[in-house]
Amino acid sequence: MLLLTTMMRDDQHQFLTLLGQWPARLTAEQAAWVLNCQPHDIPALVAAKLLKPLGNPPANGIKYFATADLLEQIKDRNWLVRVSATIYQHWQKKNARQKTLVVNGPTSLAAVA
Repeated sequence: MLLLTTMMRDDQHQFLTLLGQWPARLTAEQAAWVLNCQPHDIPALVAAKLLKPLGNPPANGIKYFATADLLEQIKDRNWLVRVSATIYQHWQKKNARQKTLVVNGPTSLAAVA
């Protein structure tokens, strides 16, 4: 619970402390805290279907994740291995694309025509 309380408002923290449990839904940032990864890693995990947001949020909408589901998944070592591999692969591909842009330079429509 300590992880989640660092960024909560005081009234939220007091209420959840009285309740004695975590919130039912987690934001992407809170889910990242639970997984010990960065918030910008969460979209890669959603794309790989390792995390499923609640409902059908719009692509540019705030995504929430079920706390109970996430806490159950983090007990599975194989799932954690897949999460780690997905994050590594995502950043490896992203960095490779960036290196390609730097080496080849940005292409413009004028250069292609």
